[in-house]
Amino acid sequence: MKLSRRRFLQGLAAASTALVVKHGHSAAISSRHSRIIPSSNERIPVVGMGSWLVFAIDPDDENELASREAVIREFLKRGGGMIDSSPMYGVAQDVIGRSLKRIDDHSGLFSATKVWTHGNRQGMLQMEDSRLLWNLPHFDLMQVHNLMDWQTHLPNLYDMKDEGEIRYVGVTTSHGRRHEDMIDVMRSQPLDFVQFTYNLLDREAEDYLLPLAADRGIAVIINRPFQRGGLFKKFGRYKLPKWAADIDCENWAQFFLKFIVSHPAVTCAIPATSRVDHLQQNMAAAYGRLPDLAMRKEMVKYVEKLHG
Repeated sequence: MKLSRRRFLQGLAAASTALVVKHGHSAAISSRHSRIIPSSNERIPVVGMGSWLVFAIDPDDENELASREAVIREFLKRGGGMIDSSPMYGVAQDVIGRSLKRIDDHSGLFSATKVWTHGNRQGMLQMEDSRLLWNLPHFDLMQVHNLMDWQTHLPNLYDMKDEGEIRYVGVTTSHGRRHEDMIDVMRSQPLDFVQFTYNLLDREAEDYLLPLAADRGIAVIINRPFQRGGLFKKFGRYKLPKWAADIDCENWAQFFLKFIVSHPAVTCAIPATSRVDHLQQNMAAAYGRLPDLAMRKEMVKYVEKLHG
Protein backbone atom coordinates (compact mmCIF):
# COMPACT_ATOMS: atom_id res chain seq x y z
CA MET A 1 0.00 0.00 0.00
CA LYS A 2 2.86 2.43 0.69
CA LEU A 3 4.27 1.98 -2.80
CA SER A 4 0.83 2.38 -4.31
CA ARG A 5 0.16 5.51 -2.32
CA ARG A 6 3.50 7.10 -3.25
CA ARG A 7 2.95 6.37 -6.94
CA PHE A 8 -0.59 7.64 -6.62
CA LEU A 9 0.42 10.97 -5.07
CA GLN A 10 3.16 11.48 -7.64
CA GLY A 11 0.53 11.46 -10.35
CA LEU A 12 -1.78 13.87 -8.56
CA ALA A 13 -0.44 17.10 -10.01
CA ALA A 14 -0.43 15.77 -13.55
CA ALA A 15 -4.00 14.54 -13.24
CA SER A 16 -5.34 17.88 -12.01
CA THR A 17 -6.81 20.14 -14.69
CA ALA A 18 -5.52 23.66 -15.31
CA LEU A 19 -7.96 24.69 -18.02
CA VAL A 20 -9.60 28.12 -17.68
CA VAL A 21 -13.26 28.13 -18.67
CA LYS A 22 -15.78 30.96 -18.56
CA HIS A 23 -19.15 29.64 -17.47
CA GLY A 24 -22.77 30.49 -16.75
CA HIS A 25 -26.17 29.45 -18.10
CA SER A 26 -24.76 29.46 -21.63
CA ALA A 27 -21.74 27.32 -20.81
CA ALA A 28 -21.17 24.37 -23.12
CA ILE A 29 -21.67 21.10 -21.29
CA SER A 30 -18.48 19.83 -22.92
CA SER A 31 -16.45 22.35 -20.90
CA ARG A 32 -17.53 20.81 -17.60
CA HIS A 33 -15.10 18.55 -15.79
CA SER A 34 -16.05 14.88 -15.91
CA ARG A 35 -14.40 11.63 -14.87
CA ILE A 36 -14.28 8.16 -16.34
CA ILE A 37 -16.00 5.24 -14.65
CA PRO A 38 -13.12 2.74 -14.81
CA SER A 39 -15.26 -0.35 -15.34
CA SER A 40 -16.89 1.06 -18.49
CA ASN A 41 -14.99 4.18 -19.63
CA GLU A 42 -18.27 6.11 -19.49
CA ARG A 43 -17.82 9.71 -18.31
CA ILE A 44 -19.97 11.46 -15.69
CA PRO A 45 -19.81 15.03 -14.35
CA VAL A 46 -17.67 15.51 -11.24
CA VAL A 47 -20.47 17.32 -9.36
CA GLY A 48 -23.78 15.56 -8.83
CA MET A 49 -26.51 15.95 -6.23
CA GLY A 50 -27.45 14.18 -3.01
CA SER A 51 -30.88 14.05 -1.39
CA TRP A 52 -30.21 13.24 2.29
CA LEU A 53 -32.31 15.47 4.61
CA VAL A 54 -33.02 18.27 2.11
CA PHE A 55 -35.66 16.19 0.31
CA ALA A 56 -37.31 15.09 3.56
CA ILE A 57 -40.48 17.10 2.99
CA ASP A 58 -44.20 16.49 2.77
CA PRO A 59 -44.52 15.40 -0.88
CA ASP A 60 -48.17 16.49 -0.85
CA ASP A 61 -47.18 20.07 0.05
CA GLU A 62 -47.25 21.72 -3.37
CA ASN A 63 -44.96 24.59 -2.41
CA GLU A 64 -42.34 22.29 -0.92
CA LEU A 65 -42.55 19.88 -3.84
CA ALA A 66 -42.29 22.72 -6.34
CA SER A 67 -39.12 24.00 -4.69
CA ARG A 68 -37.44 20.59 -4.95
CA GLU A 69 -38.68 20.15 -8.48
CA ALA A 70 -37.07 23.49 -9.34
CA VAL A 71 -33.74 22.24 -8.00
CA ILE A 72 -33.90 19.02 -10.03
CA ARG A 73 -35.10 20.90 -13.10
CA GLU A 74 -32.17 23.32 -12.88
CA PHE A 75 -29.78 20.43 -12.29
CA LEU A 76 -30.97 18.68 -15.45
CA LYS A 77 -31.10 21.93 -17.43
CA ARG A 78 -27.40 22.42 -16.66
CA GLY A 79 -26.55 18.98 -17.99
CA GLY A 80 -27.44 16.81 -15.03
CA GLY A 81 -25.30 14.02 -13.73
CA MET A 82 -25.69 11.82 -10.68
CA ILE A 83 -28.68 12.16 -8.37
CA ASP A 84 -28.16 9.90 -5.37
CA SER A 85 -30.78 8.74 -2.88
CA SER A 86 -31.74 5.85 -0.59
CA PRO A 87 -34.76 4.24 1.11
CA MET A 88 -33.14 5.46 4.35
CA TYR A 89 -33.87 9.05 3.32
CA GLY A 90 -37.59 8.82 4.07
CA VAL A 91 -39.70 10.34 1.30
CA ALA A 92 -36.73 11.58 -0.74
CA GLN A 93 -37.24 8.98 -3.47
CA ASP A 94 -40.94 9.83 -3.69
CA VAL A 95 -40.06 13.52 -4.05
CA ILE A 96 -37.47 12.76 -6.73
CA GLY A 97 -39.92 10.57 -8.63
CA ARG A 98 -42.74 13.11 -8.51
CA SER A 99 -40.36 15.82 -9.67
CA LEU A 100 -39.01 13.76 -12.54
CA LYS A 101 -42.55 12.97 -13.65
CA ARG A 102 -43.20 16.71 -14.02
CA ILE A 103 -39.97 17.32 -15.95
CA ASP A 104 -40.09 16.25 -19.58
CA ASP A 105 -36.38 16.06 -20.35
CA HIS A 106 -34.43 13.59 -18.18
CA SER A 107 -31.42 13.48 -20.49
CA GLY A 108 -28.20 13.60 -18.55
CA LEU A 109 -29.67 11.94 -15.45
CA PHE A 110 -27.49 9.30 -13.81
CA SER A 111 -29.82 7.66 -11.29
CA ALA A 112 -28.27 6.18 -8.16
CA THR A 113 -29.96 4.70 -5.14
CA LYS A 114 -29.37 1.99 -2.56
CA VAL A 115 -30.68 -1.16 -0.93
CA TRP A 116 -30.92 -0.74 2.83
CA THR A 117 -32.44 -3.77 4.52
CA HIS A 118 -31.68 -7.32 5.59
CA GLY A 119 -32.52 -10.42 3.62
CA ASN A 120 -32.83 -11.49 0.03
CA ARG A 121 -36.59 -11.05 -0.42
CA GLN A 122 -36.77 -7.76 1.44
CA GLY A 123 -33.89 -6.42 -0.60
CA MET A 124 -35.49 -7.29 -3.92
CA LEU A 125 -38.83 -5.82 -2.84
CA GLN A 126 -37.19 -2.64 -1.63
CA MET A 127 -35.28 -2.12 -4.86
CA GLU A 128 -38.41 -2.61 -6.94
CA ASP A 129 -40.27 -0.16 -4.70
CA SER A 130 -37.48 2.37 -5.29
CA ARG A 131 -37.74 1.91 -9.04
CA LEU A 132 -41.47 2.53 -8.93
CA LEU A 133 -41.01 5.64 -6.79
CA TRP A 134 -38.48 7.08 -9.24
CA ASN A 135 -40.71 5.95 -12.13
CA LEU A 136 -37.72 4.76 -14.14
CA PRO A 137 -37.28 1.59 -16.23
CA HIS A 138 -34.00 0.88 -14.45
CA PHE A 139 -31.35 2.51 -12.27
CA ASP A 140 -27.91 3.39 -13.45
CA LEU A 141 -26.35 2.50 -10.09
CA MET A 142 -27.57 0.36 -7.18
CA GLN A 143 -25.50 0.44 -3.99
CA VAL A 144 -25.56 -1.49 -0.74
CA HIS A 145 -26.16 1.23 1.83
CA ASN A 146 -23.66 1.28 4.71
CA LEU A 147 -22.67 -2.28 3.75
CA MET A 148 -25.91 -3.60 5.27
CA ASP A 149 -26.09 -7.36 4.61
CA TRP A 150 -23.79 -6.90 1.62
CA GLN A 151 -23.03 -10.62 1.47
CA THR A 152 -26.69 -11.20 0.55
CA HIS A 153 -27.28 -8.20 -1.69
CA LEU A 154 -24.16 -8.06 -3.85
CA PRO A 155 -24.79 -11.41 -5.62
CA ASN A 156 -28.29 -10.17 -6.48
CA LEU A 157 -26.90 -6.89 -7.79
CA TYR A 158 -24.39 -8.69 -9.99
CA ASP A 159 -27.24 -10.81 -11.43
CA MET A 160 -29.32 -7.66 -12.00
CA LYS A 161 -26.40 -6.06 -13.79
CA ASP A 162 -25.95 -9.12 -16.02
CA GLU A 163 -29.65 -8.99 -16.88
CA GLY A 164 -29.62 -5.26 -17.69
CA GLU A 165 -31.79 -4.25 -14.75
CA ILE A 166 -29.06 -1.97 -13.39
CA ARG A 167 -25.87 -0.71 -15.02
CA TYR A 168 -23.47 -0.50 -12.10
CA VAL A 169 -22.96 -2.02 -8.64
CA GLY A 170 -21.58 -0.28 -5.57
CA VAL A 171 -21.35 -0.15 -1.78
CA THR A 172 -21.39 2.82 0.58
CA THR A 173 -20.42 4.00 4.02
CA SER A 174 -20.47 7.46 5.59
CA HIS A 175 -18.78 9.78 8.11
CA GLY A 176 -15.82 7.49 8.77
CA ARG A 177 -17.73 4.38 9.79
CA ARG A 178 -16.64 0.87 8.85
CA HIS A 179 -13.63 1.83 6.76
CA GLU A 180 -11.89 -1.47 7.52
CA ASP A 181 -14.96 -3.38 6.34
CA MET A 182 -15.11 -1.21 3.22
CA ILE A 183 -11.48 -1.98 2.44
CA ASP A 184 -12.14 -5.72 2.76
CA VAL A 185 -15.11 -5.52 0.38
CA MET A 186 -13.18 -3.39 -2.11
CA ARG A 187 -10.37 -5.94 -2.16
CA SER A 188 -12.63 -8.96 -2.58
CA GLN A 189 -15.51 -7.79 -4.80
CA PRO A 190 -15.70 -6.64 -8.45
CA LEU A 191 -17.30 -3.29 -7.64
CA ASP A 192 -18.02 -0.50 -10.10
CA PHE A 193 -18.49 2.20 -7.44
CA VAL A 194 -17.78 2.92 -3.80
CA GLN A 195 -19.16 5.83 -1.80
CA PHE A 196 -17.72 7.34 1.35
CA THR A 197 -17.04 10.63 3.14
CA TYR A 198 -14.21 12.96 2.16
CA ASN A 199 -13.83 16.71 2.58
CA LEU A 200 -11.31 19.35 3.63
CA LEU A 201 -11.52 18.37 7.30
CA ASP A 202 -12.38 14.66 6.97
CA ARG A 203 -9.41 13.35 5.01
CA GLU A 204 -9.02 9.84 6.43
CA ALA A 205 -9.99 8.43 3.02
CA GLU A 206 -6.69 9.67 1.60
CA ASP A 207 -4.79 7.05 3.61
CA TYR A 208 -6.26 3.87 2.12
CA LEU A 209 -9.68 4.17 0.49
CA LEU A 210 -8.80 6.55 -2.32
CA PRO A 211 -5.50 4.87 -3.29
CA LEU A 212 -7.16 1.45 -3.12
CA ALA A 213 -10.01 2.60 -5.36
CA ALA A 214 -7.46 3.86 -7.88
CA ASP A 215 -5.52 0.59 -7.76
CA ARG A 216 -8.67 -1.51 -8.10
CA GLY A 217 -10.24 0.61 -10.86
CA ILE A 218 -13.31 1.54 -8.80
CA ALA A 219 -15.20 4.80 -9.28
CA VAL A 220 -15.56 6.92 -6.14
CA ILE A 221 -18.58 8.96 -5.01
CA ILE A 222 -18.00 11.41 -2.18
CA ASN A 223 -20.78 12.04 0.33
CA ARG A 224 -20.92 14.73 3.04
CA PRO A 225 -18.67 17.08 1.05
CA PHE A 226 -19.79 19.97 3.26
CA GLN A 227 -20.03 17.98 6.54
CA ARG A 228 -23.83 18.35 6.28
CA GLY A 229 -23.36 22.13 6.27
CA GLY A 230 -20.78 22.06 9.04
CA LEU A 231 -18.03 23.49 6.86
CA PHE A 232 -20.10 26.59 6.12
CA LYS A 233 -20.73 27.09 9.84
CA LYS A 234 -17.02 26.82 10.55
CA PHE A 235 -15.66 28.92 7.68
CA GLY A 236 -18.53 30.82 6.06
CA ARG A 237 -17.86 33.97 8.11
CA TYR A 238 -14.31 34.19 6.75
CA LYS A 239 -13.25 35.52 3.37
CA LEU A 240 -11.80 33.22 0.78
CA PRO A 241 -8.04 33.60 0.39
CA LYS A 242 -7.08 35.85 -2.52
CA TRP A 243 -5.40 32.95 -4.27
CA ALA A 244 -8.77 31.15 -4.51
CA ALA A 245 -9.23 33.15 -7.71
CA ASP A 246 -6.36 31.15 -9.19
CA ILE A 247 -8.63 28.12 -9.19
CA ASP A 248 -11.74 30.08 -10.20
CA CYS A 249 -13.46 29.89 -6.83
CA GLU A 250 -16.05 32.56 -6.13
CA ASN A 251 -17.51 31.13 -2.93
CA TRP A 252 -16.86 28.57 -0.22
CA ALA A 253 -19.01 25.88 -1.87
CA GLN A 254 -16.73 25.90 -4.89
CA PHE A 255 -13.63 25.97 -2.68
CA PHE A 256 -14.81 22.90 -0.75
CA LEU A 257 -15.91 21.00 -3.86
CA LYS A 258 -12.85 21.77 -5.98
CA PHE A 259 -10.63 20.36 -3.27
CA ILE A 260 -12.58 17.10 -3.45
CA VAL A 261 -12.98 16.68 -7.20
CA SER A 262 -9.36 17.61 -7.90
CA HIS A 263 -8.30 14.35 -6.27
CA PRO A 264 -7.71 12.03 -9.25
CA ALA A 265 -9.36 9.04 -7.56
CA VAL A 266 -12.64 10.94 -7.05
CA THR A 267 -15.26 10.43 -9.71
CA CYS A 268 -18.14 12.50 -8.36
CA ALA A 269 -19.12 14.54 -5.29
CA ILE A 270 -22.79 14.72 -4.31
CA PRO A 271 -23.62 17.85 -2.29
CA ALA A 272 -27.25 18.09 -1.22
CA THR A 273 -29.28 21.29 -1.42
CA SER A 274 -32.89 22.47 -1.46
CA ARG A 275 -32.10 25.83 -3.11
CA VAL A 276 -31.57 26.63 -6.77
CA ASP A 277 -28.97 29.32 -6.07
CA HIS A 278 -26.93 26.91 -3.97
CA LEU A 279 -27.24 24.27 -6.67
CA GLN A 280 -25.86 26.74 -9.20
CA GLN A 281 -22.88 27.46 -6.95
CA ASN A 282 -22.25 23.74 -6.50
CA MET A 283 -22.40 22.94 -10.19
CA ALA A 284 -20.10 25.84 -11.02
CA ALA A 285 -17.36 23.94 -9.17
CA ALA A 286 -17.26 21.60 -12.17
CA TYR A 287 -15.88 24.42 -14.35
CA GLY A 288 -12.63 26.33 -14.50
CA ARG A 289 -9.24 25.55 -13.06
CA LEU A 290 -8.79 22.84 -10.45
CA PRO A 291 -6.08 22.85 -7.78
CA ASP A 292 -2.89 20.91 -8.32
CA LEU A 293 -1.10 19.08 -5.51
CA ALA A 294 0.64 22.21 -4.20
CA MET A 295 -2.58 24.20 -4.18
CA ARG A 296 -4.45 21.39 -2.43
CA LYS A 297 -1.87 21.53 0.38
CA GLU A 298 -2.41 25.29 0.65
CA MET A 299 -6.17 24.78 0.87
CA VAL A 300 -5.72 22.34 3.76
CA LYS A 301 -3.32 24.71 5.52
CA TYR A 302 -5.72 27.62 5.17
CA VAL A 303 -8.78 25.89 6.64
CA GLU A 304 -6.77 24.23 9.40
CA LYS A 305 -5.40 27.65 10.38
CA LEU A 306 -8.93 29.06 10.54
CA HIS A 307 -10.22 25.97 12.31
CA GLY A 308 -7.53 26.19 14.96
